[in-house]
Amino acid sequence: MSHFLAANEWEAIFLSLKVGLWCVLISLPAAIFFAWLLARRTFPGKLIVEVLVHLPLVLPPVVTGYLLLRVMGKNGFIGSMLADLGIQLSFSWRGAALASAVVGFPLMVRAIRLSIEAVDPKLEEASLTLGQSPLQTFRRITLPLCLPGVAAGSLLSFARSLGEFGATIVFVGNISGETRTLPLSIFTAVQIPNGEAAAMRLVIASVILAAVALAGSELYSRRLKRFRVLG
Repeated sequence: MSHFLAANEWEAIFLSLKVGLWCVLISLPAAIFFAWLLARRTFPGKLIVEVLVHLPLVLPPVVTGYLLLRVMGKNGFIGSMLADLGIQLSFSWRGAALASAVVGFPLMVRAIRLSIEAVDPKLEEASLTLGQSPLQTFRRITLPLCLPGVAAGSLLSFARSLGEFGATIVFVGNISGETRTLPLSIFTAVQIPNGEAAAMRLVIASVILAAVALAGSELYSRRLKRFRVLG
């Protein structure tokens, strides 16, 4: 396959994989927390939290990218403070990972939340009755039982990252070797003369990566379910 793709096309693939991996690493801890919070707790303002968590799912990605640029950009409220520390997110691959994490966050939270809600609360109550703290109960009871949801949410977020375009191009631009992921490379290829062949190669690579990610998620979920049944 090395002869099938050009060097810059491989570069886009590796960048997309790196962005997708960091997207999951960035969002997973917060996604688990908010999934547990929404699944197990009732509190004033819960509806507002639910709306904010799921808002990136319905907002146009370019709006998400623009908001990120205003907040996390070099002149943004948070971005300016990070710039003073030598950290720049806009127009860098780190910003691309952040944009993908924000856009894919609702998918991850929803998958994990559904998995937590499927855990019998009586098991958690029994753990608390036996003297375990809420954190120990979550770590030893809830989290192991909801791992299929964690895996599914992580893979959904990763797959969503592979297709992220709007928020990425607005927040970090289309810089070759830095922010030009697979979708942006496809967009660039179709804008230049005789770029259809390169675009098709990248499309095929995108389909293969997405299919592998989804198949891996399904196989992992089945393995965990089988392990739980045998256990």
